Amino acid sequence: MCTSSRTPVGAAPRGLGIAIATAPPARGASRGSCERGVPGLGVGQSWNFVGLDRGSRREDKKKEREWKGPFYFIQGADPQFGLMKAWATGDCDNGGDEWEQEIRLAEQAVQAINKLNPKPKFFVLCGDLVHAMPGRPWRKEQTEDLQRVLRTVDSDIPLVLVSGNHDVGNVPTPETIAEFQRTWGDDYFSFWVGGVLFLVLNSQFLYDASRCPALKQEHDHWLDQQLRTAGQRACRHAVVFQHIPLFLQSIGEDDDYFNLTKSVRKEMADKFVEAGVKAVFSGHYHRNAGGTYRNLDMVVSSAIGCQLGTDTHGLRVVVVTAEKITHRYYSLDELSEKGIEDDLMDLLKEN
Repeated sequence: MCTSSRTPVGAAPRGLGIAIATAPPARGASRGSCERGVPGLGVGQSWNFVGLDRGSRREDKKKEREWKGPFYFIQGADPQFGLMKAWATGDCDNGGDEWEQEIRLAEQAVQAINKLNPKPKFFVLCGDLVHAMPGRPWRKEQTEDLQRVLRTVDSDIPLVLVSGNHDVGNVPTPETIAEFQRTWGDDYFSFWVGGVLFLVLNSQFLYDASRCPALKQEHDHWLDQQLRTAGQRACRHAVVFQHIPLFLQSIGEDDDYFNLTKSVRKEMADKFVEAGVKAVFSGHYHRNAGGTYRNLDMVVSSAIGCQLGTDTHGLRVVVVTAEKITHRYYSLDELSEKGIEDDLMDLLKEN
């Protein structure tokens, strides 16, 4: 993301045993085909599910709803090819015609993830995949370069993508949402891993859906259904991924470009708490931040790409145990050279 005024991959499935729960059908698809994991839902979904088993047996998917013991995943955010040049020149709207630095950083991130042992259950990117907004110059080229880098993610590590404001527009339209789906996959969906329910939201619907109210209504209805599942305690934990944070430090902070408005954030946070959601992971801020609200952990991760503060380019390691979710941000250099620290690795050995 770039600061501004507040205005309104076709890879084959790899059979990793990750179960895809319900998600909206591709726009125009029949409502009867709404379970992710069923082939043939639309041409755009493959990048969201690189490595996820879309064709596994129903009994295998069911097993993923059962707790099997601790695991970990990697969260990244904002590779945003093109922002570093745009930010350096002070022209976030029209700059961004170079992105070699971001390519190198994304490559370093992928290389660091590929070296990890044991392998993470998945790698999630929380939005702003490229800098060029829909319809702007260099969007196609930035997208192709990022896809080329992401194709080098280890075939045993599923890749999950979240839409950000630069991916669907600050004020999304049906056309920009459809473009994202064709290019990257569904803009919201859910999936299960080892007894944990993960919800991927399109936070632009929470920011400004004035040009696509019907799509927001579908999103909200779907989310309510998912939260009911979580609220029935059918899962060990529930975790949310979205691009824009609910808040940066506290639920009562002032409205800002980098958070959701007070009324929206409070409504969403209360919904999450009541459903038993443990944590919300986001990006957008290009700095590390976060806080808690009624035992809900709001985690804001800095960027793989352009830094707007004093943090380093990095990734977050998230360890899920039976009782808690523990996370730590690593610089790309740290993760590449040293890997995950022993205290986090020890958590994976807990029964």
